[in-house]
Amino acid sequence: MALTEISQWRAWLHLFERSIQVEEKQGYRNIKGREYFFADFILSHLDNIELNANQASKVNRLKNMFTLYPLSAVAERREMIRETRQHLLSLGKQSQPPAEPQSQPAQTKVARNKPPAVKVSQSSEADWRDVPVQFVKSVGPKLGESFAKVGVGTVGELLSYYPRKHLDYSQCTPIAELRAGKLATVWGSIYKVSSYTPPGKANLAIIKVVIRDGSGRLNLSFFQRGGNYLRRQFEQRFPLNAQIILSGTVKWDKYSQGLTLDSPEFEVLGDTENADSQSDSLHLGRIVPIYPLTEGLNIKWVRRAIHNALQAYAPRISDPLPAALKQRLGLIGFAEAIQAFHFPLSEESLRDARNRLVFQELLLTQLGLLYRREQHNSQSGGLKIQTTGKLAQAFLQQLPFTLTGAQQRVYQEILKDLRSENPMSRLVQGDVGSGKTVVAVLALLEAIEAGFQGALMAPTEILAEQHFQKIFQWLLPLNLQTELLIGSQGAKQKRETLARLASGEAHLIIGTHALIQEGVNFSRLGLAVIDEQHRFGVKQRATLRAKGQTPEILSMTATPIPRTLALTVYGDQDVSQIDELPPGRKPVETKLVRGSQREQTWEFMRQEMDAGRQCYVVFPLVDESEKMDLKAATIEYERYREHVFPGYNVGLLHGKMKGQQKESVMRAFVKNEHQMLVATTVIEVGVDVPNATVMIIEHAERFGLAQLHQLRGRVGRGADRAYCFLVTDKLSEIAKERLQIFTQTQDGFVIAEQDLRLRGPGEFLGTRQSGLPDLLLTNLVEDTQWLELARTEARSIIAADPDLSQFQNRALKQEVYRFFRRHLSSLDA
Repeated sequence: MALTEISQWRAWLHLFERSIQVEEKQGYRNIKGREYFFADFILSHLDNIELNANQASKVNRLKNMFTLYPLSAVAERREMIRETRQHLLSLGKQSQPPAEPQSQPAQTKVARNKPPAVKVSQSSEADWRDVPVQFVKSVGPKLGESFAKVGVGTVGELLSYYPRKHLDYSQCTPIAELRAGKLATVWGSIYKVSSYTPPGKANLAIIKVVIRDGSGRLNLSFFQRGGNYLRRQFEQRFPLNAQIILSGTVKWDKYSQGLTLDSPEFEVLGDTENADSQSDSLHLGRIVPIYPLTEGLNIKWVRRAIHNALQAYAPRISDPLPAALKQRLGLIGFAEAIQAFHFPLSEESLRDARNRLVFQELLLTQLGLLYRREQHNSQSGGLKIQTTGKLAQAFLQQLPFTLTGAQQRVYQEILKDLRSENPMSRLVQGDVGSGKTVVAVLALLEAIEAGFQGALMAPTEILAEQHFQKIFQWLLPLNLQTELLIGSQGAKQKRETLARLASGEAHLIIGTHALIQEGVNFSRLGLAVIDEQHRFGVKQRATLRAKGQTPEILSMTATPIPRTLALTVYGDQDVSQIDELPPGRKPVETKLVRGSQREQTWEFMRQEMDAGRQCYVVFPLVDESEKMDLKAATIEYERYREHVFPGYNVGLLHGKMKGQQKESVMRAFVKNEHQMLVATTVIEVGVDVPNATVMIIEHAERFGLAQLHQLRGRVGRGADRAYCFLVTDKLSEIAKERLQIFTQTQDGFVIAEQDLRLRGPGEFLGTRQSGLPDLLLTNLVEDTQWLELARTEARSIIAADPDLSQFQNRALKQEVYRFFRRHLSSLDA
C-alpha cells in the first residue's frame, strides 16, 4: 500500500474514532453535526474508501451496521460501536505496509504488494438513487441549487418529489359552455391585463386578466401582496396574446357580473407554435402533474427534469416487493408506479400508481417498526413478573370507587405483558380523568410484590408532587414506602431519599428528570412508568431504563390519538386505550363567544372568583407579533391585572420563563394564591387544580381540536361545575366547523379523529413530533384501508421471517433500511 494511501487510511481511522467518541459522550443518540447525522456521516466516508479484497467484507459489514443504526435501540447501538472499533482496528493493521527487503526497488515493492483496488462507485446499480440531481439531463448546477431548496439533492429524491395534485389538460371546456359549480379547464389567449390597489390597502394589488377563446371571454382576478415591484413581477407572468391554460372551479363573480374561476391553477404556455415535441407531450393535452415550487423552480423545468430522470434511470428501478405479494394484492410494479404517478396516461393509471406507492411507504414504515421491536425482543428479555396479585387486590379494596370496564381491560393487558418473557412495550392513552394513574399503580404493585422497585417519572415538579401526594395516601395502608425526588428538594432530603432507594427500603419513587441523574441508584428496579411520555426524549427514557437490569417500561399519555395515527406513530408499541370516563364526572360546559361578548365573560369570571374559585385565561402567543393580529399573554396580563381585574391576584405563566419561575407560579396557583392565571399552552399538560372552574381560550381558532381538548381538561377536575369559553373575533367556515364540533362533544377520541380529518397528521402531531419517516403520499384519513392492509402484511412477513433474511425479503429489508435512514436520521434526536 502506498504511503499516501496509508496516510489517508490513518486520517480516516482518526476521523472515525473522534466521531465515535462524540457519539458515545452523547449517549448514542445519532447526534446531528453541521451537515450530517452521525450514522450518515460514517456512511458517507465509508462510501469513498478505496478497498482491497481483504478490506471489502469488513467495510460492507460496517455499512450494513450504520444503515441499521438509526433504527436500533441504545443498547444495540452501543454494541455496534464496540464491533466498529474491532473492525477499524483490523482495518488499520491491514493498511500497514508489509516488510520487504531494503534492497528491492521501492517502485517494484508497491506494484507487487498492492492488491487490486475496488472503488465504491457512486453510480453502481445499488446507488443510482444517490447520484446528484445536477447530473440529470437539463438540470445542471444552477437548477440543482433551486432543487436543493425543496429538499431534492439526488435522483432518488427527485423521483420521490411527488406532485401535490394533477390537472386534466386533455379535456378543455369552451368559455361559452362553462357552468357555475363545475371543475373546468380552459385554454385561451391573454387578451387584457390591468391592476389596481384597493383603498386603504397599500400592500395589496388586484390583477385583472381577461382570457378569450373562440367562444367568449373570461374575467379572472388574482391577489398579490407586496409593493409595486412584486405587483409588476406578477403582471409580467401574463404577456399579452400568450397562450394560457387554467383549471379551477367555476363560480359567479358579482363584481364583473359574469363567470370566473376560483383561485385557478394556471400555466402560461408562450408561443406554442415553436414548442418542442417534449414540451407538447409533458405540458399539453394530457393529465399533468402540479409540483410544489419555490423561487428558481419553474413547473416546466421540474416536469422536464423528472421526465429525463425517468428516461435515464427507470430501467434500473428494482422492485422491493415480492412478486407473490404484488400478485395477491393486485399491485403494479414499482417502476411503473413512479412513471405513472408523475405522468399518468389516464385517471385509472394514476389511481393504480398512487395505491402502489401508498401501500409501499406504509408497508416500509410498519416493517421498520415491527423489525425494530423484534430485534429488541430478541436481544433483551423481559423480567417475567409473576405474582398472586395480593397487593393489587388490597389496593382495589380500599378505593372508594370501582374500576371502569376500560380500566379493567387495560390492567389485564398490562398483566399479560408483565408475565411474558418479552420486554413490555406498551403505551396507555386515555382522556383527562379516565383513571390512567390507578392502572399505573396497579402495575407498579405487581412489580413491588415480585420483589422489585417501581418508578414513576413525570415531566414537571408540580405533576410529580401531585402524583406523590395521591399515591402516598393510597399506598400508606399497604405499608409501602413511597418517595419523592425533584430538583427543588434540599440536599439533605435528597441524600436520605437516594440512600433509601439504593438500599431497597423505598418501594416506589416518584419524580421528574431528577430520577435519571447520576447518583440515582436503585436496588432492583423492575418497572418504570413514564407519564406524558411525549414530553421526554428517547435518550431520557433509555437512561431511566438503564437504571435497572432490563426493567419493564410502561408509558402513558393524556393526548388521545386516532387509531390510524397510533398504528403509525406507535407501530412498535402495543397501544391500550382507556376510552371510558368514571361515572358521575360532570361535563365541562363549552361555549363559543364573540370578542364583543368579552365584558359578559369577564363579569362571569368575577362571580366565580368571588365565590372562591379560580380561572385560566390562555393566549396563543407569549409576546405581541407585528405579523399576526393576535393578543399576547404578557401584554394582556398587564391589562388584566391593572385594568380589567384590579383587586384580584393574577399570575403569568409562559414557555419563555425559566423552570423554577414556572414551578413557583404554578405552586402559587395550586395554593389559590393566584385567583387567575394568564398563560400560554404551557398549562395544557400535567396541571391538576380542582378549584379551577373557568377556562377562557382567546383566539380559539388558532388552536387544534386536540390542543383545545387538553386545555379544557384543566378545569372540571373538582366537584364544582366547570366552564370553557372559546373567544374568537374571526371565524372562517372551516374554523367555525371545528369549534362547533368541540362544543358538542367531550370525547377526546372523537375530537382527535375530527382533528385529524380537518388538519391532517402533520399539524396534528406538530413538527417531527412523531419520530417517523415523512409519509409523502399517504393521507391517514383517506388511506385507512391501506394502513390496515400494510400492518397485516408486515406482521405476516415478520412472523414468518423475523430477520427479513429469506431470499424473497432481502430486497425489502434493504429498502426498509434505506427508507428509514433517508427519511429518519433524527429518530432519536
